[in-house]
Amino acid sequence: MTLHVLSTRSAGASENMATDFLLLQRYPAVAARFRHYDWHRPAFTFGYSQKIELVRAQLPAGETFDLCRRPTGGGIVDHRDDWTYALVIPRGHPLEELSATQSYRTVHEALALALQSQQIPAVVKLACDPASEGQTCGASGVCFQRAELYDVVNATSEMKIAGAAQKRNKRGLLFQGSISRLASGSAVDWDLFHEEFVRALAAALQIEAVPTPWPEFAEGEMDGLIEQYSSTEWIDYR
Repeated sequence: MTLHVLSTRSAGASENMATDFLLLQRYPAVAARFRHYDWHRPAFTFGYSQKIELVRAQLPAGETFDLCRRPTGGGIVDHRDDWTYALVIPRGHPLEELSATQSYRTVHEALALALQSQQIPAVVKLACDPASEGQTCGASGVCFQRAELYDVVNATSEMKIAGAAQKRNKRGLLFQGSISRLASGSAVDWDLFHEEFVRALAAALQIEAVPTPWPEFAEGEMDGLIEQYSSTEWIDYR
């Protein structure tokens, strides 16, 4: 098995979410796959199980932005100044067979190593406040308000640097992650970080990273998913 590293693409929120899900469901090769992506417009995404009324109450008033429900869990993520990525692990790889907590830790340890290579004091949070045990994303449901177990944090400022959400099904594991540029610090070379993160992931997964062209999906598949993810029925699902 190899780690297919796909080229960076920029899209709206619904297309980005549809693409991540399609990479889980319809990828034509038995390989792990990784992509970093950008956003056409300011955007927020939120977890599959979150209630839309609670989400809207936390969004900034008077601003224009994309909003989309993710296929993964987690809370509200502000993508206006983040570095976003998706990792898919197919069935049969040991990481896919780990518990959600341990797969989360493995990916974030690789991420922290990539930031440390640029002297960013990034560490994985190894303990939680006992008073918040069992809670996620704070009472508001906003992911970057508080660091949870195995999130990446800035050891100096204690700000949360990176969080993620996961989805498992019969195809494998989808891992959608966000890195706060503010909490990481202005000194990060993001192109270099991309290279170092891929290298650290490949080492953690014990597979080789290979730059790979985007696959050709079945005609109409992507359009259908984009339509689903942009629909009121999907966004207001709960």
